[in-house]
Amino acid sequence: MATPAPELSRWLLRVALLAAPLAALLLQLPIPISLKPRSTDTAAAAAMDAAASEIEFDMPGVLRMYKDGRVERFDGTQTVPPSPSGDPANGVVSKDVVLDPAAGISARLYLPPGVEPGKKLPVVLFFHGGAFLVHTAASPLYHRYATSLAAAVPAVVVSADYRLAPEHPVPAAYDDAFAALRAVVAACRPDGAEPWLAAHGDASRVVLAGDSAGANMAHNAAIRLRKEGIEGYGDKVSGVVLLHPYFWGKDPVGGESTDAGYRGSFHGTWEFVSAGKLGLDHPCVNPLASPEEWRQLGAGRVLVTTAEHCWFVERARAYAEGIKKCGWDGEVELHETDGEGHVFFLPKPDCDNAVKELAVVTDFVRRC
Repeated sequence: MATPAPELSRWLLRVALLAAPLAALLLQLPIPISLKPRSTDTAAAAAMDAAASEIEFDMPGVLRMYKDGRVERFDGTQTVPPSPSGDPANGVVSKDVVLDPAAGISARLYLPPGVEPGKKLPVVLFFHGGAFLVHTAASPLYHRYATSLAAAVPAVVVSADYRLAPEHPVPAAYDDAFAALRAVVAACRPDGAEPWLAAHGDASRVVLAGDSAGANMAHNAAIRLRKEGIEGYGDKVSGVVLLHPYFWGKDPVGGESTDAGYRGSFHGTWEFVSAGKLGLDHPCVNPLASPEEWRQLGAGRVLVTTAEHCWFVERARAYAEGIKKCGWDGEVELHETDGEGHVFFLPKPDCDNAVKELAVVTDFVRRC
């Protein structure tokens, strides 16, 4: 049965907003990632143009991929520089570093003002959202959030970059997340290569955090940590913060929509970012389907936040409830905001609900 026009419109809006809350509000020029080679042969050029016009995948307002492999990103392309002299709003200093040259792991580090020499602070390793497709640690939304979090706790915040799909399908992002964790732990040692982390990073108080797809990454990094461990560190971090986490599955959970068109949009996105190699009920995207995997989460505490109108609100609720039952031996907290949508705190950081959510996260990190 064809999707009714109103439902189709709502579906298109949801898809457009999946990777970033401002995708439908910003008018940006597309940035081609790979370009077609020039050709002096008119016929060949015409054929290439025709091939390029065939769309392989389209997330309106966010990203489009053509059958010739060319990718255009419409959202998450803006960047802001770090603030080596201190952020005007809160004094937090920041810089861009390469944490692991061999693995190509880079990050933006944030240090709160007035930290006494030798004083140790909790370390928040943060992974940005964007459906695994867009954004970087230098995106304005994430730069502001990391700065605010570093000042509020106070903590050393490490906002890590990672390889994006479709050029690097999942699980590339998961590999980068775990490599970033290894690099952060190593850098927190007294002889660590990164001065801020060596001087102020408390390796016994590491918190994995992220929003949306980044929250998914934080979860999976903690699972991998429990399985593999890190030499000289162990197999647990102090805490995990999952902000409006991107989890999904083949079958609806709770009050999730059963509409085929709506669910198909999320099915198709996961298939695209994982190049069809990870199914809809793979443990990476659907922890509910694999409790034996889930119970291996390498953390003592978990905070899950969500919102009434978040696309994944039912998944967040089920995560907080299910992790208690799967055999995991830690503490879980759930914070849900009424009347708000997916990652509302990024585009509306000064609204009352965003301030409250940041306070919840701040309190959790302080207790880790």
